[in-house]
Amino acid sequence: MAAKLNRPDFRQWAARARATGGCAQPIHLRGSVEYRARATGELLHRYSTAREPGGVLRVACKTRRASRCPACAETYRADTYQLVRAGLAGGKGVPESVAGHPAAFVTLTAPSFGPVHAHRPTPSGTVAPCHPRRDAPQCPHGRTLSCTTRHAPDDPCLGEPLCWECYDYAGSVLFNALAPELWRRFTMALRRRIAKTAGLTLRELGETLTVSFAKVAEYQRRGVVHFHAVIRLDGPQGPATPPPAWATYEVLADAVHQAARAVTVTTPAAPGVPSRSLAWGAQLDIRPITTTGDLTDTAVAGYIAKYATKAAECTGTLDRRIRATDDLDALPVSAHARRLIAACLHLGRMPEMADLRLAEWAHMLGFRGHFSTKSRRYSTTLGALRQARIDHNKHKQEIVTGRLLDDEEILVVAHWRYVGQGLTPGEVLITAALTGTPLPSLGFPP
Repeated sequence: MAAKLNRPDFRQWAARARATGGCAQPIHLRGSVEYRARATGELLHRYSTAREPGGVLRVACKTRRASRCPACAETYRADTYQLVRAGLAGGKGVPESVAGHPAAFVTLTAPSFGPVHAHRPTPSGTVAPCHPRRDAPQCPHGRTLSCTTRHAPDDPCLGEPLCWECYDYAGSVLFNALAPELWRRFTMALRRRIAKTAGLTLRELGETLTVSFAKVAEYQRRGVVHFHAVIRLDGPQGPATPPPAWATYEVLADAVHQAARAVTVTTPAAPGVPSRSLAWGAQLDIRPITTTGDLTDTAVAGYIAKYATKAAECTGTLDRRIRATDDLDALPVSAHARRLIAACLHLGRMPEMADLRLAEWAHMLGFRGHFSTKSRRYSTTLGALRQARIDHNKHKQEIVTGRLLDDEEILVVAHWRYVGQGLTPGEVLITAALTGTPLPSLGFPP
């Protein structure tokens, strides 16, 4: 840190650190770019990284993972917030009339794969015992299936099984791997149920109503995903048109309940691993989204955006892929996560499970879907929000001529080469101090 602060080019380095928004894992590029007049070929401006500190240009990594880069993840979170809220209150190209469309906040959970330690708050503000049972039975491995501890919300044992040997680790990772397919089937069943309620065919339904959604995946402490989703009923042209009068919140809630209970997905059969049917868990939460009260458009958008920047590392696993050279016993993960990773690697070696790519996604405990997704017509897109930010920054810049030129007037000739990524520990600390961004996570203890 002292050496960096005493360098003659520190001010320039600090300016670049601020320009990346405080990115903790910036991409290092080397090269040059020329701006020429398209009509005449005249050189208007030339930039080269040779004038940059260290001879490289650092650009933001733009990751969504808060554990990797809190600064870039905050930008992703803010964009997700705007995307979700626009679909509930309007804005960003969505009419404000969308606020009057029926909308529900739905939580779809995973089934049980064995009892685990849990934090159980009560409405009175106290904490209930974890698993209190009178005359609790013993499992086949001699452990009593009871726990009277009142766990704190930060207790490291939360999510861990009461009995490691009884817990269905194979079922847990298979559910994660097939959760995206279960969601796809749920959305299909949801449309079928709404069509049946209205006495329409699916084709006729598409001519009168559109089902729009935005969802995010969240990891529970036990290492399985569940989905939070905003589901909205629109007219045939999306949010710009109102749904038919019969399409009420009650119709939507009934369809969600019926669809969630109707869909299943079958796992592949393999030697020693029989095929099984997986479904959503018993806990299903369906609540209306209103403009006032506890569950407003702002609250829902903030809740979904919060989880868009998190991944499986909150369960005690890694935020990177498992390498072939990694020693599973030496990885800095929790004991529960280690067993889930081992289950992924074991099942991933079976030819029957090859399509699930469990070994490649072992660090995600089998889940390989997108964390935040939306239907085409829900609202704006992340790409549109990013382009708006680019256009805003472009208007703040001037080329050497002292005036802004349209893209059609400029020919850009660029030559870039990737030369690395990241900062030294000292640079991370200085960047955080300069920009006021939090430090990235250093991982979880074993």
